[in-house]
Amino acid sequence: MKQIIVLAAWFASILVVAQNPNENPLAAIPLQKLILAEARINQLYVEDVDEDKLVEDAIKGMLNQLDPHSAYTPAKEVKALTEPLEGNFEGIGVQYNMVEDTLVVIQPVSGGPSEKVGIIAGDRIITVNDTSIAGKKLSTEDIKRTLRGPKGSKVRLGILRQGVKGLNTFIVTRDTIPVFSIDAKYMIDETTGYIRINNFGAKTHEEFKSAVRMLQDHGMRDMILDLQGNGGGYLEAAVKISNEFLERGDLIVFTEGRIMPRQNFIADGNGIFQTGRVVVLIDSYTASASEIVSGAIQDHDRGLVIGRRSFGKGLVQRAINMPDGSMIRLTTAHYYSPSGRCIQKPYVKGKGDEYNKDMLTRLNSGELTNPDSIHFADSLKFKTLKNQRTVFGGGGIMPDVYVTLDTTQYTRFHRELLAKSCIPQACLKYIGKKRKKLLKQYSTFDSFKKSYEIPQDLMDMLLENAEKEKITYNDSILQQSLPMLKLQMKALLARDLWEMNEYYQITNEANNIYMKGLATIKQDDYEDQLFK
Repeated sequence: MKQIIVLAAWFASILVVAQNPNENPLAAIPLQKLILAEARINQLYVEDVDEDKLVEDAIKGMLNQLDPHSAYTPAKEVKALTEPLEGNFEGIGVQYNMVEDTLVVIQPVSGGPSEKVGIIAGDRIITVNDTSIAGKKLSTEDIKRTLRGPKGSKVRLGILRQGVKGLNTFIVTRDTIPVFSIDAKYMIDETTGYIRINNFGAKTHEEFKSAVRMLQDHGMRDMILDLQGNGGGYLEAAVKISNEFLERGDLIVFTEGRIMPRQNFIADGNGIFQTGRVVVLIDSYTASASEIVSGAIQDHDRGLVIGRRSFGKGLVQRAINMPDGSMIRLTTAHYYSPSGRCIQKPYVKGKGDEYNKDMLTRLNSGELTNPDSIHFADSLKFKTLKNQRTVFGGGGIMPDVYVTLDTTQYTRFHRELLAKSCIPQACLKYIGKKRKKLLKQYSTFDSFKKSYEIPQDLMDMLLENAEKEKITYNDSILQQSLPMLKLQMKALLARDLWEMNEYYQITNEANNIYMKGLATIKQDDYEDQLFK
């Protein structure tokens, strides 16, 4: 109650100032109009109004007239927005998926509360606190609300397990569950390591250092850093990871805005990977913090960037927390790569829809399939800081080695199967029946990767799913789709038997950007390319 009174008094004081601008030279006429408009609508409108929604819509309206990345997030969505970057949440600790309206455990989090009580991959969660959840079409948010809860709280799970009769009861004490930023880390060969980062969160730097040290212990001298599809995250995380590659005194990035003075971020020379070849993989969805890392490595000629032109988000947002728990993300500065490039692609204020269609524009213009269609003005040309190579600003990071998009890799049939979740559904159903047999036959991932082939009964399950979803195909398109379908299914089975690390070891073999990066880092003229 005291908080409400204080807030009411605060708004009243603003209203008084706004109504008497002559008495206060700092009183802003636009603010007066805004407050009076909201007050009069609430008091006089012919029908009842939702005042909270009215204010939220006004805030959204203001932000919509700014850049495409300034945005308002309601209180109920703030946690979901920030959770992946904070590095943890509180819950039971399982990866899961829905198979025929039943919640199936893909993997329990290692060392998490579910694993501690004996829950294993393949278990089907039928009841939660004695309430049935099977056979119900639960949304992702419904599942989160059901399984997550405060650390220390208990939840009773009724579980069906293959080969065990009846419903088994497990009481799980919820705990803090880590959210990892690194999807995969493995040795490609005796000297080349691979690390894939999916976002830049609060704990990404710690994870990255741990991954580098682990791979160095296994002989890594050269690194492929995969930032494909990485939409960014915290500026601080990007700075810290860039620091691991650069020499003392190297400028990593600088930021500057209308009222924000220039701030330089400088490498301290204590990085753990300052020598050895580096290849950074990017694509059209590599954005923000990912572009900071890519730009720093490229501008200092520390490594080669491989792939397609990145997204082009060079804006720095500040989170402004509101009294009701909602949040405004407001752009306060631009960031610039060490050579002075602004990576932000062009936009028109208030034209967010056009901005969001940029990927379609790139496809229609031919950029994704023909790099010669990309044209930069002379004013956007910059020089790298050590070898004086030409690089470009004004719209993402342009890679040193461009890899075109193979539009024939996925058929129409394959894309429809993906859209309807037919492929993971078939794999989860299959592995639910064959898990023990597969693990007995393939005791290691290496043996699985080398020898396993997708059987006909799994293909039959997939085609049954296609029929249920009314996805049409003929023998010709099926045969054309089979290589990629089988590879993707094999990767999904590997993920369910082991982890995401193994998933990427299989899928990367069909990733053209990865394969070009691997070829580049192995070339005898790798160093020469850093001077081109």
